[in-house]
Amino acid sequence: MILNYPLIIHNEDGYWGEFPDVDGCNAQGDTLDEILEDANSALELHLLSMLMDGESLPTPTYPKDINTDNNSFVTLISVKLDAKNKDKSVKKTLTIPEWLNEKAEKENMNFSKIFQEALLERLSI
Repeated sequence: MILNYPLIIHNEDGYWGEFPDVDGCNAQGDTLDEILEDANSALELHLLSMLMDGESLPTPTYPKDINTDNNSFVTLISVKLDAKNKDKSVKKTLTIPEWLNEKAEKENMNFSKIFQEALLERLSI
């Protein structure tokens, strides 16, 4: 499944961007190449995280329907989720310090989600 989401890129002492349809998903870079690469990784990780949490993916807005100012423009970022999303889950055992486990449990953290996000980031997927 290839998904295309609009990214609003702002040019202010470098570049930063926001996905208007994906709350909390942003990107930045010193050059256009850097922000596009960062945006692709950020969007892919964010959408995969949403799917892992059982959330529905947002419907992308048509780029022509997005208003921007003079220092901004809209581009589409494409991500392919099929290969990664079809794999069945496997159980893994990990060891962490007891104090860290207690602190994380008090915060109701989802260990599986955090571990998956860390692996995706470390592997640049």
